[in-house]
Amino acid sequence: MTRPTGSELMEKIVALCKRRGFVFPASEIYGGINGFWDYGPLGTQLKNNLRDAWWRDMVECPPLGPDGHPVSIVGLDSSIIQNPRTWEASGHVGGFSDPMVDCRESKARYRADHLLVLRPRSEETDLFAFLEGDPGPALKQAKKVLRRAVSEEDFVAEPFTGLDPSERGRVWGPDASSAGTLTEPRQFNLMFRTFVGAASGEDNVAYLRPETAQGIFLNYKNVLDTSRVRPPFGIAQIGKAFRNEVTPRNYIFRSREFEQMEMEWFCAPQEAQQWFEFWTEARLAWWRSLGVQEGNLQLRRHDADELAHYARDGAGTYDVEYRYPFTDPGFGELEGIAHRSSFDLEQHQQASRTKLEYFDPQTQERFVPHVIEPASGLTRGVLVILCEAYDVDPSRPSPEIMRFPKRLAPIQVGIFPLINKLGMPETAEKLYLELRSRFVVQFDVKQSIGKRYARMDEAGTPFCVTVDGDTAEDQAVTVRDRDTGGQERVALDRVASYLSERFATA
Repeated sequence: MTRPTGSELMEKIVALCKRRGFVFPASEIYGGINGFWDYGPLGTQLKNNLRDAWWRDMVECPPLGPDGHPVSIVGLDSSIIQNPRTWEASGHVGGFSDPMVDCRESKARYRADHLLVLRPRSEETDLFAFLEGDPGPALKQAKKVLRRAVSEEDFVAEPFTGLDPSERGRVWGPDASSAGTLTEPRQFNLMFRTFVGAASGEDNVAYLRPETAQGIFLNYKNVLDTSRVRPPFGIAQIGKAFRNEVTPRNYIFRSREFEQMEMEWFCAPQEAQQWFEFWTEARLAWWRSLGVQEGNLQLRRHDADELAHYARDGAGTYDVEYRYPFTDPGFGELEGIAHRSSFDLEQHQQASRTKLEYFDPQTQERFVPHVIEPASGLTRGVLVILCEAYDVDPSRPSPEIMRFPKRLAPIQVGIFPLINKLGMPETAEKLYLELRSRFVVQFDVKQSIGKRYARMDEAGTPFCVTVDGDTAEDQAVTVRDRDTGGQERVALDRVASYLSERFATA
């Protein structure tokens, strides 16, 4: 048995995550709700560990800048609901939308820019639509319509939005039983609307934030006035964001409720390009530091037609991309590093009539800072860590194993008595009570030791400590290493220091 790839790998990961309590479908007992997910005990801990690692490395112990000194970054936790004028000024009310296509027959809805069609190479006939990365259903549909065996090599894949309008009547929708059922693309605003107060009229409309960045921009002046920071400096935030995605898909990769890890770096306009390059390299290096394989990461600069509305004055965006199982051999976005120019602060300065300029007492210059934004999805990062960790070891009774970085493992140490008698459970529990204040520890006395090891392998636990029949005599325990499967005898009074040394070097 070898490590699977592509869709098979994704199926294995999803099944393990459900079985071991990493991720559950939201509202599952009612049939679920598309685009929403719940994180179980292990998933919550894994997500919290990744969040804490980002916060530690960005706010509490930020990287060294180009001058060799630590950069200055402070934290913020802004409200999910802000004054609606925030989103008007930022451009989200008028321009935060995706092109949408409906199927008149199946009533399914698709993002037009994620919809492709298969065009037969050898004949002028019907076209078959599919969502990028999943041509299988379209091939089955083409086989049925063309009444012959087909393969992916028989077709050219083209964007649905690039078709001549006269050809759209020949397109079979992904779930349709006839051609010509897809509507023309139209814009669909992604923001969730809600109401503030008892009334539900237009005067009480508010929005769930589609990004955490705007809360930082609104508080830029408050932070500047109350903290010992001056440009260049950053404000970091981790929090929930909500986007009414047309077609949420690929598990937790694209969902309607998610968490972001964002930092807005405020600097002088003439320094923006330097900092843009610095943060691009720093963020790529951070993902590598978590053990993400070099070959699974790449940097891609956005083309001109991809740039967001805030990009101007030569501003650009890089994506840190990851080779997900559902994009393999291609890549998908993990984190964006954007040069937002001074767009956001200027928009809020104009709309609120509040000066957001900064006066530099050393240069006697007054300017609205430019902003560099490294922004990553926390939940998308969890997916990357899950994909990287999944492995198969045929030599083990249960071959599936999650090789999480020790820093991120949801359970760090498992403690077991070999059998539930002869004083072993009491000794194991005493050790558990000693270690639980220093490590995330699970004490388990149920089932055979082999099955307990298998559970810990699937949970990604780096070390298992077993109290056995020799412990009473030699005052030592067996420590099993998750990655090697090797076992080492360690004195009871040295277990804490033994584990501390190994986590310190992780």
